[in-house]
Amino acid sequence: MKKGINIWSFPEGMAIEECVRLAKAAGFDGLELSMNESGELSLETSEKEALKLKESINETGLEIAGLATGLYWSYAMTSESVANRTKAIDVCKKQLELAAVLGVDTILVIPGAVGVDFIPGCEVVAYDKAYDRALEAIGGLALEAEKTGVSIGIENVWNKFLLSPLEMRAFIDSVGSGYVGSYLDVGNVVHSGYPEQWIRILGHRIKKVHFKDYRREAGGLHGFVDLLAGDVNYPAVMEALREIGYDNYVTGEMIPAYTHHPEQIIFNTSAAMDAILQRSSHKA
Repeated sequence: MKKGINIWSFPEGMAIEECVRLAKAAGFDGLELSMNESGELSLETSEKEALKLKESINETGLEIAGLATGLYWSYAMTSESVANRTKAIDVCKKQLELAAVLGVDTILVIPGAVGVDFIPGCEVVAYDKAYDRALEAIGGLALEAEKTGVSIGIENVWNKFLLSPLEMRAFIDSVGSGYVGSYLDVGNVVHSGYPEQWIRILGHRIKKVHFKDYRREAGGLHGFVDLLAGDVNYPAVMEALREIGYDNYVTGEMIPAYTHHPEQIIFNTSAAMDAILQRSSHKA
């Protein structure tokens, strides 16, 4: 397995070039990028600009581990608003296009939400409506994914939707495309389940994996802690990943950022992942 770090783990507003430098110095194999509304990598980015970005990253010896986006919190495929649902689908299409140019094999997708507690005033959608709308949207986007050769990885996230590994498996199988699978976040599972069980149940459907850690007794967003400081049973997680033959990226997504010396979280995460993966520690 390769060791990646998500760009959201870096200080907010840090340029991609500087994130690449830090990720390389910390011993990561790849950096997972994020597509934003505007900026260095965004809905406005052209194919030429994306190719230039890919080349500049690859020249450092670092790979692009994946492509995420936070835009699905603003635009949901499950929304009561047709315009909002259409925008979410357009976001996914652009994400697929950019991923293909960047050489990324899977994008991270949130297929909507029933409700989101950490977004004040978030729209609440009936579960059955959300399911039907998400299934229709992802079913259509699967065709786009096949055209680009990039898979859609559906993340399990705190959206009150696809709440169990059985439901996630059924949803993916209902789409019926090899280009649609799971983007498993092991930390997001812990408040209500066990990631090693999700791994075995989802099996070959897992396209990518996020590493986070979570302390149940803290609860809420305050429960997210440094790797190996929470309740994720990483030896069991690794055993399950090896059991299903997973050999793609495992990518650290570290929240929240440190209040002081925020760059240190990148190096601490790398060292913890070396321990989890049983790799020799990186020497600067």
